[in-house]
Amino acid sequence: MRTLTCVPDESTAKVHTCPAPLMLHRVMIPPDPIQRFAELFERAKQAIAVDPNAMVVATVGDDGRPSARVVLLKDFDARGFVFYTNHESRKGREARAHPYAALCFYWQPLNEQVRVEGRVERVTDAEADAYFQSRVRGSQVGAWASLQSQPLATRAELEARVAEVEQKYAGQPVPRPPHWSGFRVVPDRIEFWHAQESRLHDRHVYLREDGGWRTQMLYP
Repeated sequence: MRTLTCVPDESTAKVHTCPAPLMLHRVMIPPDPIQRFAELFERAKQAIAVDPNAMVVATVGDDGRPSARVVLLKDFDARGFVFYTNHESRKGREARAHPYAALCFYWQPLNEQVRVEGRVERVTDAEADAYFQSRVRGSQVGAWASLQSQPLATRAELEARVAEVEQKYAGQPVPRPPHWSGFRVVPDRIEFWHAQESRLHDRHVYLREDGGWRTQMLYP
């Protein structure tokens, strides 16, 4: 593939390469954003060795202040994008109180970014149980031991809680805690961004309308 030399910041000497322009016109924009994401995600898994499923999840609190953190995408399909967490964590509380969230994937080796916005819903207990049982035992124990996002006096306090849970479930499967489950972000807006030379980037947005998707190009 032909490449272009791109300088991300004129104040630095750091240089990276961008794929040649895709020259996608409006009529060429793929109609299904989930399929487009799936194909891009496969490329990301080939290009990125560690956590290609890492994404920023942004929620908002009662005071209107946003908060963001990196979380791992665990599943996606036409219904939406799924991640798991302690529902008493900050993101869990905010997602329940204000059920809208934004996601952002950035795959630098591909010069691609995907942004997702939408309503948040809880996954089914069956989905949460199945995923929880696929986790390594240490992570299962940690889901019980950690009072996620609460103040912690010392590391020893956390380690003591871990030991207590390990003793409680010694020799038996660790069940899923009732406060631990998944959220699905049901998208109503998905934007694909592709780096181009001179910062004339490609931006394609998909907006959910009447059960389908309307596409639109955006100025960079």
